[in-house]
Amino acid sequence: MYLSRRRKYPVRAGTKNPSGPVQLGRCGLLLLYCCHASAQTASNAAPLPPVDSRELKHPGAPWDFSVSLYAYFPPQAGNYLQPTLTADHEWLHLEMRYNYEALDTASAWLGYNFNGGDKLEWTFSPMLGGVFGKLSGVAPGYQGSLRWRRLELYSEGEYVIDSADSSASFFYNWSELTLSALDWMGIGLVAQHTHVYRTDREVQRGLLVRFSYRRADLTTNVFNPDDGHPTLVIALHVSW
Repeated sequence: MYLSRRRKYPVRAGTKNPSGPVQLGRCGLLLLYCCHASAQTASNAAPLPPVDSRELKHPGAPWDFSVSLYAYFPPQAGNYLQPTLTADHEWLHLEMRYNYEALDTASAWLGYNFNGGDKLEWTFSPMLGGVFGKLSGVAPGYQGSLRWRRLELYSEGEYVIDSADSSASFFYNWSELTLSALDWMGIGLVAQHTHVYRTDREVQRGLLVRFSYRRADLTTNVFNPDDGHPTLVIALHVSW
């Protein structure tokens, strides 16, 4: 049962009770005054700033993801694919690799992102990874870059500590020096030191050509082009 909180005041003795039309008129004037005062207050109030729907869906800094797929065609070994997945959120860097340190071997990485610079932009991410599969162990590593205008130097490396045989531990490195001649094309030099396959040269070096469209890159790397048996590596990289 609903109980009303409105109080009923009795009519004093000797006072005439107002007629119905007079009461209705007074109520109408009171209602008109209240509406006018409410409208005046609303017009003087400062408008609220608009709310961006993207802030409601994605509070804070967003995540950045990327996937890379490298197709290796070494002349003296079998062809293979090498995928890499990355996820970055502010300082946090996460990464998964397969067929990177050795065939049928995976690695998981945790890193810390640093960056800065204005005219000369730089990034650096020290990392620590666990290696498991045909090869097992731990690996401290890094990723870093320097960029000045259209010129960029990029390098990534790791020292794999073999848990089964410490004498088999080795250092891996991939480095690039790229000139973005056009917004959609770059050319440069590339070098790598790997134990996944063997060549006559301890450190392979070569040329690269890269084509870009929005957030996708397609790169052709040719190692040891002056050799009779060069190594071809085609890489596809997509970020979002």
